[in-house]
Amino acid sequence: MKIKMLCLGLIFFAGAVFLESLWISLMRNFGMGETIKEYGPRDHKKKKGTPGFGGIVAFMLSPIAAIAIYHAGLGGRRDVFAIWVFPLLAGLVGLVDDLLKAYRSSSEGLRSLQKLFLQIAVCSLWVYFVSLDGIFLIPGLVLPVKAAAPALVFLSVAALNAVNVTDGLDGLAGSAVTVSLISVFLWTDKMPVLASAALGLAMTVAFLWHNSNPALVFMGDVGSHLWGALLVSLCVGARSLLFLLPVGFIFGIELATSAIQIFTIRALGKRVFRMSPLHHHFEIVGMKEPQIVARFVIAHAAGIAVILIFMETLLEGGFLRD
Repeated sequence: MKIKMLCLGLIFFAGAVFLESLWISLMRNFGMGETIKEYGPRDHKKKKGTPGFGGIVAFMLSPIAAIAIYHAGLGGRRDVFAIWVFPLLAGLVGLVDDLLKAYRSSSEGLRSLQKLFLQIAVCSLWVYFVSLDGIFLIPGLVLPVKAAAPALVFLSVAALNAVNVTDGLDGLAGSAVTVSLISVFLWTDKMPVLASAALGLAMTVAFLWHNSNPALVFMGDVGSHLWGALLVSLCVGARSLLFLLPVGFIFGIELATSAIQIFTIRALGKRVFRMSPLHHHFEIVGMKEPQIVARFVIAHAAGIAVILIFMETLLEGGFLRD
């Protein structure tokens, strides 16, 4: 089984690197590049014109990944479907947003409420499907569906937006997703989850091949939505909703700083950070982009390790099962 996963991973990595190169060339030939937000850091103005929505490659490869995992005997049809249908649906929402931006030559696509409505609709549809088999806090501990389903919808929508706001520096979101997928691969023993994490990892690293500083392509909403949804679906597939805490560590911090900034500005008329999300704050105070990315990824890995150790201690002590 491990040899099958390794072979599939290498094939998907090579294919994704090649397809991403083609996508970058296609975008450049048509003169299609990102429009940088006017209210972002000044240094980001030089990134204007960089090809966007590079997550389209992972979006196209996702159904192929699901089919490959099933036919390689690495997971049952229902399990594989439950893991991959959510990233595809979420990626579709992001793709609509990206296409609107490209059509308007603007940094704004869907209106905030429009995007939120689509996110809730997609998340609710997927949660209904997975709740038929039960929603587990940890393996062996099923949560009441009436309480767990709304909570999972909320966490799923939060995950899509958390990866989205983290995608603000070259290689940051992709590197953080890579660390999260590695942690999934190391933590769980469920074959469909392992195989899906492996192929998701292959596609993410292939994207990083082109997205590392200076980025040749940006993830776009199609990518941030897809990878955010994949992290959630892998945790649910591993039957451990609690595993979202370590997997989403740095993404949660980024989303929280954005929420805190919005609240304090509107309620108190004051800023807590020079700019949000948090990585932009460090940019404004003078830290270089590669340094921020490296330190955030290290912090993410450390946060995952600490939370996992804490979770394992509680599990071994039986506190989470009593």
